[in-house]
Amino acid sequence: MILAILFANVEGNILIERFNGVPAEERLHWRSFLVKLGADNLKGVKNEEHLIASHKSVYIVYTVLGDVSIFVVGKDEYDELALAEVIFAITSSVKDVCGKPPTERVFLDKYGKICLCLDEIVWQGVLDNADKDRVARLTRMKPPNEF
Repeated sequence: MILAILFANVEGNILIERFNGVPAEERLHWRSFLVKLGADNLKGVKNEEHLIASHKSVYIVYTVLGDVSIFVVGKDEYDELALAEVIFAITSSVKDVCGKPPTERVFLDKYGKICLCLDEIVWQGVLDNADKDRVARLTRMKPPNEF
């Protein structure tokens, strides 16, 4: 299961978070842990270079895209390889929506569309769509008769 997807800015402020199967009392711990992990390890990392961490049976894949850090946390069948596929789908869709690796401002301007893409990529903790063209088609935000 994909436990969490989290986007943060360079100061460590959370921009988007999605939790699946994580109790509310544990979410604060995850937020602070992931932001600290990014602050410690993401300095000087190139865009879309994946970093991996694990603790017990939980895997974390994280990267930088423009001014935004992206973290994906999974367990069980979502090991580091499966999470790399998830984070690739997310970064591809975010780049398509923003037109390039985003600044924080562009990211926040496109917030609604990015949330729609996340909903199409991951549904209830499971990878649903990894193809960026399919995700773009499903999030066109036009009435169905205009396809």
